[in-house]
Amino acid sequence: VGVACPCDCADADAVAALVDRVQKEQGRLDAVVASAFSTPPALDDAAFRDDFWKQGLEMWDACHGVGLRGAYALLLSAAPSLVETAEKTDARPLVVLVSSFGGQAYTFNVAYGVGKAATDRLAADAAVQLGKRGVDAVSLYPGVVATEGNLEMDRRGDWEAASGGLDLSAGETPRFSGRAVAALLQRPDYCKENSGSVQVVAELAAKFGFSDVDGRAPPSIRSLRYLLPNFVLTDAKIETGFPEWLRPRVRAFRDDPP
Repeated sequence: VGVACPCDCADADAVAALVDRVQKEQGRLDAVVASAFSTPPALDDAAFRDDFWKQGLEMWDACHGVGLRGAYALLLSAAPSLVETAEKTDARPLVVLVSSFGGQAYTFNVAYGVGKAATDRLAADAAVQLGKRGVDAVSLYPGVVATEGNLEMDRRGDWEAASGGLDLSAGETPRFSGRAVAALLQRPDYCKENSGSVQVVAELAAKFGFSDVDGRAPPSIRSLRYLLPNFVLTDAKIETGFPEWLRPRVRAFRDDPP
């Protein structure tokens, strides 16, 4: 049974106090997951995707504060307890830093992508040092997630402009990422072998046989099942780029790729 604990993830002292509480109450720390992220300015309109020189330092601070600095603060506080667990038990603790495909390719804006790339590097470099002490670290990539904030933007009619037209109706739930973390925690050998790497939620689901809470198996963003309908063969591109007689075949290929 989980114990909900309020914590200001922008406050390094509050994060340290929470880690200390867990250590005192439970006597060990087996896993930490850094998923907090502060809402960037202009998230509800196209300005979120504007040129970086028009966004100023406010966007940088939002994307690098809680999401990156907060994750580093968590590791600073949690690492000694994680190492102690590894030394005193037969467990192999795990660090999971929630990132995104923005760490691999341009997404939304400059500050966002740099922050996600830095999160990936934090997981990779932390894995080098923690791995010597029996602790693993990975970066976790959800896909498009139907968070409460994103659903609210969609309800207001702001989602398309803010996201650049990503399809939220087929988005993952936040619990899908939680199931991915649970799957990793059940497989310490896999985590050891892949420590320092990027792990994609949808690809872990296909590999380990779990689904989202509604039974769906959302495709990985880098799979043909996602790329074809959302970027390569959108309805608009099919209507303007193919003769009428060929469009049904193109749609069939798009909707059920090999």
